[in-house]
Amino acid sequence: MTQTESELSACVRRLVQDYFQHLEGEPCTGVHDMVLESVEKPLLEVVLQQTQGNQTLASEILGINRSTLRKKIQRYGIK
Repeated sequence: MTQTESELSACVRRLVQDYFQHLEGEPCTGVHDMVLESVEKPLLEVVLQQTQGNQTLASEILGINRSTLRKKIQRYGIK
């Protein structure tokens, strides 16, 4: 981990490297979307939990528009 790399970045780096090692040379596609979806859904769930479901506050914490948050909640089937 470099001095400027966060713990979260280091974790993602390690997991993506592990993912490629487990492929054992098999071709893959869609890695970008896979990683983003793997991170985004739990991020939204945790922030919504921390705000007790308050979407306005959650959107402020996340730095996204409330309507964008609602679309993402619907996309991921978050209750």
